[in-house]
Amino acid sequence: MSENMARPTKTQVRQEMPTQDPQVRNTNYNEVALGYTDELALAEASRCIQCKKPRCVTGCPVEVRIPEFIKALREGDMWGAVDALKDKNNLPAVCGRVCPQETQCEELCVLARKGAPVAIGRLERYVADWERQQGIKIPERAISCGRSIAIIGAGPAGLTCAGDLAKMGYQVTILEALHSPGGVLIYGIPEFRLPKDVVRAEVEYVKSLGVEIKLNSVVGKLYTIEELLAEGYDGIFLGTGAGLPMFMDIPGENCNGVYSANEFLTRVNLMKAYRFPEFDTPVKVGKVVAVVGAGNVAMDASRCAKRLGAEEVHIIYRRSREEVPARAEEVHHAEEEGIIFDFLTNPVEIHGGEGNWVTGIRCMRMALGEPDASGRRRPVAIEGSEFDMDCQTVIMALGTRPNPLVFSDAPRLERTRYGTVVANEQTGRTKMECVWAGGDIVTGAATVISAMGAGKRAAADMHAYLCSDRSEPWWQEPAA
Repeated sequence: MSENMARPTKTQVRQEMPTQDPQVRNTNYNEVALGYTDELALAEASRCIQCKKPRCVTGCPVEVRIPEFIKALREGDMWGAVDALKDKNNLPAVCGRVCPQETQCEELCVLARKGAPVAIGRLERYVADWERQQGIKIPERAISCGRSIAIIGAGPAGLTCAGDLAKMGYQVTILEALHSPGGVLIYGIPEFRLPKDVVRAEVEYVKSLGVEIKLNSVVGKLYTIEELLAEGYDGIFLGTGAGLPMFMDIPGENCNGVYSANEFLTRVNLMKAYRFPEFDTPVKVGKVVAVVGAGNVAMDASRCAKRLGAEEVHIIYRRSREEVPARAEEVHHAEEEGIIFDFLTNPVEIHGGEGNWVTGIRCMRMALGEPDASGRRRPVAIEGSEFDMDCQTVIMALGTRPNPLVFSDAPRLERTRYGTVVANEQTGRTKMECVWAGGDIVTGAATVISAMGAGKRAAADMHAYLCSDRSEPWWQEPAA
């Protein structure tokens, strides 16, 4: 088999992943993408030309050994593929499902110059799922180095940092505010995109490395950062994400039936509103739902609303299709499921009726002007273009900021005017000695894999710093 598949042929094309039929899946919460079969995975793996200088690896925030795991896969050495994959990535089944490989590793694939890149993410998922089906291999515990680390937040940044430090022999304790670990993986991303049994299996793997996770532990209430350092932790990593929702500050935002996407998705996912009345967390969704924003969170919220019984779901976005920040695959899936996109449209007021329940939303048409600081063309309102849309539910998916609670009694922890922590991008060091930070708490809302990359860089720097003579100054300005 390996002889026949050593090199791709000109006739081989990228293998598409099977999915549920759109008209079936928008009535259930089963996973939309069904994963590669053995035959599809082998055919796709055979397309990799095993570059001597693999650019794909440089595009991966956690530097997965991509050619090696793909080579092992196509040669039938599945445990070798697992080892090569998990050498750098503690959460491969998650990454294979939700990471934007098309703008990272796959974008740099040599085959992308003249055609379709190797489907690296789909192969990553295939290998990780294979291991889970066989039974995840429990690694040998590292010899203790005698130092302890506290990690605040059990999301992708915290889990990655914890796993890497545990592999180096640190005693690691994760303090998680919620009653279930996983962060945005568990409360934010819907079951149909990221099944929770997948997340739980990845968390169990991190725990098997020797990591302790303490749930219902709210830093800023039960402990402060200063108190944790005083208790004897050698270092602290902040990976609490950005869970504070943003709103537009327009009239009517206080109406009943207006949700932040964070609240809406937390109710649906973590609190299992989609299984009401089995779980007593009802979510009221009207016949017509308006979701404001067009990122991945907006796609998740709109598709959940459809599955909860909304007859019509609109995504309202003030820019054009070309500027949509969500993954192309998520936009495609949303459109297949009947989500309506209202581009160049911006809400200006929410109407309330009896009991202050939402009855509609007033919008304005927009035009694109000159590029703004983000590099995208700035939307400009067209005077006299106001119109009303009937709806009973509005979901604001406009982005998030870090929750300020974690910063209680940490005056040395410098923050930006947006509420994010000031930290060195390469090392994760904050301006408070022995405190590192990474992920959305530093960057604002971003991707799962970028948070994992930050956790990985911070773990490496924590080890380097704690094992050094510490003669160098703690804080160094980030490289330009």
